[in-house]
Formats: sequence, structure tokens, C-alpha cells
Amino acid sequence: MKPNIGISEKQLKNVTNLLSVVLADSVTLYTKTRKFHWNVNGESFMELHKLFEGQYKQLEEAIDEIAERINKLGIPAIGTMSEFAKLTQLKESPGKYPSSKEMLKELLRDHETCIIALRKGVDQCADKYKDAGTADFLTGLMEQHETIAWTLRRYLA
Repeated sequence: MKPNIGISEKQLKNVTNLLSVVLADSVTLYTKTRKFHWNVNGESFMELHKLFEGQYKQLEEAIDEIAERINKLGIPAIGTMSEFAKLTQLKESPGKYPSSKEMLKELLRDHETCIIALRKGVDQCADKYKDAGTADFLTGLMEQHETIAWTLRRYLA
């Protein structure tokens, strides 16, 4: 049964397409953060190992919430690696194992990419698609990425 929530079917499709990209970016960033958690080394090993673990756990929660938001809007959430790879805006580096400093820089760039996309998505959902609920939801995600980016920046100062 399709939701009757005051948003047209076309607007719902646009919003869920936007959310699917957010989901794909989140899964890609989760996977990368997990890889870095497994492979970090050096004198700050344990500190960064724990930092990355906290970050991927936060991303894992967000992934579930994003998929549920898509479902609430009446559309099935994507869920395969090929779908995520097709939609993500983030770049992966298979076979590459950067230094801990480069890991921090790469994660910071990815979180900032997500922040920029989410900021644009907030405006689109609020103004163009008239979906205040999703705009609010995306604002919360953006704030989480801003906090993580701020933390990563502190390591690079």
C-alpha cells in the first residue's frame, strides 16, 4: 500500500532516490572505515583503532535508519554491493593500505563529501520536494558527519 502523507508519488520517488545515494555513500564509508580499523598501525595504533571502531558503529546505525526512512516512504531500500557501488559518490582504493595519517585524511575528505551532499539534500527535500521529515532526518545525519569530520580534523592539525 502506498503512503498517503501529503507528498506526491513523484516527490517520494525523488526523495527516495536521494536517500538511496546517501545510503550508498554511508555503506561505502562504513566499509572503508572498517578496513582502516582492521589495518591501522603505528604509534597511535590503539587510539585510531578505537576511533575508527566508534565511527563505523555510528555509521552502521545510520545505515539502518536511512534504509528504514526509505521504507517509511513506501520504497524498498537497495541492499547489494553492486547497487551501492553504482550510486556512491565516494571513491574506493582496492589493494591500497595508506598510512594512518593518510587514512585520517581520506576519511575526512569522504565525510566532507557527505556533508556537502547532505546539505544540498536538506534544501532539496525542504524546498523542492516539500518533505520536511526527510529534510530534518538529513540534517541530523549531516550533524553526525560534521562531528566526525571535526574529530578527524583535530588529528590532522
